[in-house]
Amino acid sequence: MWVCYRSSMKTHTSFDLLLSLPPNMCGHLADCEPAVAGRAFSTFDPPGQQLGSGGGTAYVLEQAWRNSGSASFAEWLSGSGKLIIHGGGESRRLPPYAAPGKLFIPMPVFRWSLGQRLDQTLLDLAEPTLQRMATAASDNARVMVASGDVLVRLEKELPPIPDADVVFFGLWVKPEEAQNFGVMFCNPDTPEQLVTFLQKPTPDTIREKSRNSAFLIDVGIWLLSERAVDCLMKKSGWDAASQAFGHGVPDTYDLYGSWALNLGSDPVESDPEVGQLTTAVVPLPDAGFYHFGTCNDMIHSIYELQNLVSDQSKLGAVASLAQPNQFVQNCVFEAPLRRQANDHLWVENSYIPSTWKIASKNILTGVPKNDWTLELEEGVCLDFVAVEEQTALRVYGYADAFRGEMGDPATTWINRPVVRWLEQRGITLEQAGIDPATDLQTAPLFPLLDEFAPGFVKWMFAAEPEATDEWKRLWLESPRRSARQLGQQANLRNMYERRNALRKDALPLMAKHAEHSVFYKLDLEATADLYADSPHELPELLDVSSLRNPMIALHDRMFRAAVRRRRGDAGWDVREKEAFAVLRDLIVDRYKAQPVVPDCTLLADQIVWGRCPVRLDFAGGWADTPPYSLEHGGSVLNIAVELNGQPPIQVFARRTEQPVLTIRSIDLGLAETLDTYDDVRAYDQLGSGFTLARAAFALCGFHPDFNGAAFGSLEEQLKALGGGVEISMLAAIPKGSGLGTSSILAATILGVLSDLAGHNWDKVEITQRTLALEQMLTSGGGWQDQVGGVFPGIKLVQTVPGLEQVPVVRWLPGRFFHGAEKARMLLYYTGITRVAHDILGEIVRGIFLNAGARLETVHGIARTAVFCHDAIQRDDFEAFTEAVHRSWTLNRQLDSGTNPDGVQEILDIAGGDLAAAKLLGAGGGGYLYMIANDADAALRIKERLESNPPNAGARFVEFALSETGLQVTRS
Repeated sequence: MWVCYRSSMKTHTSFDLLLSLPPNMCGHLADCEPAVAGRAFSTFDPPGQQLGSGGGTAYVLEQAWRNSGSASFAEWLSGSGKLIIHGGGESRRLPPYAAPGKLFIPMPVFRWSLGQRLDQTLLDLAEPTLQRMATAASDNARVMVASGDVLVRLEKELPPIPDADVVFFGLWVKPEEAQNFGVMFCNPDTPEQLVTFLQKPTPDTIREKSRNSAFLIDVGIWLLSERAVDCLMKKSGWDAASQAFGHGVPDTYDLYGSWALNLGSDPVESDPEVGQLTTAVVPLPDAGFYHFGTCNDMIHSIYELQNLVSDQSKLGAVASLAQPNQFVQNCVFEAPLRRQANDHLWVENSYIPSTWKIASKNILTGVPKNDWTLELEEGVCLDFVAVEEQTALRVYGYADAFRGEMGDPATTWINRPVVRWLEQRGITLEQAGIDPATDLQTAPLFPLLDEFAPGFVKWMFAAEPEATDEWKRLWLESPRRSARQLGQQANLRNMYERRNALRKDALPLMAKHAEHSVFYKLDLEATADLYADSPHELPELLDVSSLRNPMIALHDRMFRAAVRRRRGDAGWDVREKEAFAVLRDLIVDRYKAQPVVPDCTLLADQIVWGRCPVRLDFAGGWADTPPYSLEHGGSVLNIAVELNGQPPIQVFARRTEQPVLTIRSIDLGLAETLDTYDDVRAYDQLGSGFTLARAAFALCGFHPDFNGAAFGSLEEQLKALGGGVEISMLAAIPKGSGLGTSSILAATILGVLSDLAGHNWDKVEITQRTLALEQMLTSGGGWQDQVGGVFPGIKLVQTVPGLEQVPVVRWLPGRFFHGAEKARMLLYYTGITRVAHDILGEIVRGIFLNAGARLETVHGIARTAVFCHDAIQRDDFEAFTEAVHRSWTLNRQLDSGTNPDGVQEILDIAGGDLAAAKLLGAGGGGYLYMIANDADAALRIKERLESNPPNAGARFVEFALSETGLQVTRS
């Protein structure tokens, strides 16, 4: 009988997404953002209630729980992690996105990026980082709370996240920058220890307190334990016994201005219930922090993001293009622009004809088709909002706050006092039907019309308006809406339909000029969906030979295949096969262009003997695989090991009298003779037991493709060599082991044949040629397997972008694998096999298409390799354990088949004694690497699995660090 133990290993791979949105967007989320609606719960604050950030968080949790149907709030909370993003509010200082909420600001594609979407929003860019931070925490972290008008970018892997009730994330800044944020004052020697939290302190206060404390700003992202959530719920009026709020809705309670002030070792306020919570601060290494609170924030943040990368070698065809502070997207835009005169420009979802004259600090959204002649003024913003069957014209100023009484001379609208605007147009508040005490946000200022005359639009914003009764009368007599009403009543479906139509109309032009734009850097999977849903024909096929960057041809063909597949066109897979063929040719052709001719120096009675360890990969697998490694470079952390006291891959070669090539498999008991070049060329017949050897013979010059056609036949070539060659191979490892067997066997064959044929290739050359060999087999694959086995020890292996993937190896100390920590490690063959070929094709297809989620996961995998390297270099075994866990989490995100039920059953048996585990290689079966909580826990895991093996083939295997790597010697 199988016994299931509760595992101490972290289990969450993502947090459930809970959104607080404006009421209008909440009601139309399924229409406007169906993908988000399908994976998120959304709600909005009760009308007329000011809950504060704490009460609002409590309300989201309560509403999500009730929606789940779970009987117990506590059980629901403990069932999975929750990511709450607060994206509600009225967006007074960023009016055009008040109705959908700032989370759904359309974000342009950045020129340095790969895998971004034409329809991406702030939420799309923010959520992956938040999920990455949430899932890196311990399982005690139940809720992450984040602000919806902030974007955090992490360039490096997260440091280990402490296990505390409240975890803050912070950035180091200057006092002048910190005054607008929550500030965490910390122990200067151990900055992860919070001393005091202050909300928006003055620069003088910051300087004074920083004499004894380090300080960081709060980026608006908190992690809460179950105990912290219980405390927050109670402070918001939650009664756990009745599972309800005492007044029906939460009490007003603020996270930043109340709750946080009671936290730390020296809080400014003293609430015993809050003060008992443990806290920790995580300084974010090399992070970017971008705010979207105001119009200027939005443009400034996007400008900073657009110019993050200045290295022109990484920008491709768009490198030399100037990047002004101008952003035009989802538009038909024909107006002339100048870099200096038209700065701080945002145009979105609009039609702007050539007859418009743009100024600076203009934000134009929702502008309908028009032929107006219109000259804008600096700081004037226009927002056309569909409301029912009409359109409202919202005119506002670039820096308007939409706050203050209408009768107050200090209240500004369109960059001047609102009373001045009324006076210039001969209108009184009484005529307008507006009480002087009315807040600007609720004043009915924006006329609702069927169509607009350019003269009226100009009259609405002009600093010196034309004196005319026509426009005055039109404004007074038209139905008008307030800014608040526009947020509540905007026709969001109309907004999204217009935007999507404009986006699709732009696709043919983008595709036509794709080589000189960001088109092939887009998430082509998502772009193919857009294109397939449009009536447009695909542009002319790109010629590989004419491209400055041949990688574009790969993306081009895979994109075409994706569009045709979605349209149901027959023969779509032809283009996909072409993409894989282009990749294969790019890697293999360089060896065809450098022919080698074997020259055997082996004596008749000598044998060449090659033996090689296998590799265990701890982090970075998939980052080594083309095309990812060719475009991004790769980072892998792995170790060369011998199993049960011997190198499990062995190859023998000798000369024979007959002019033929003979291949023998010792473990399979099979043999085959190759008599002709055609026999050698049959290496791309996947499934044959000897494809590796055929391809290796070809690469070593036993085929005209790689020897410059120096001979007329294989027989002629072998007679010139002095006879035939026989190789015998042994792979003492089960098939589908996940230890890189096929690649390492290929490298070992190449090493042996290189010695026999007099090529004298070094280990770098052998690993590079192995990469080409796997492309020749059409099975693909990267370089980490062969590098992991050929090079000894434990090492971080990295490459830079480019077709020539030269591994840079950084060796690390092997103390973990010789010392006491080794007793915590277990290597277990699961008895479950899975061939990586299909997995590889599916994932590589996604990388060809720059699929955003898939690329982000592989980026994370590569970062984890560096994190693992740093942990070993610091002699931090717990951080190494964390790295293994992160790798396993990311592998499961990349491929849903990585952890089948049979493997999970093994992990369940290991249970609470397990600190981390990872299936090696592509996953799905093969060998499982485990780290137990301690040496005794390892013994208990071993005892349970040996007494209750999951299948007849499952077993533990002893492994030892190999200090030699590939060895090739002669008898």
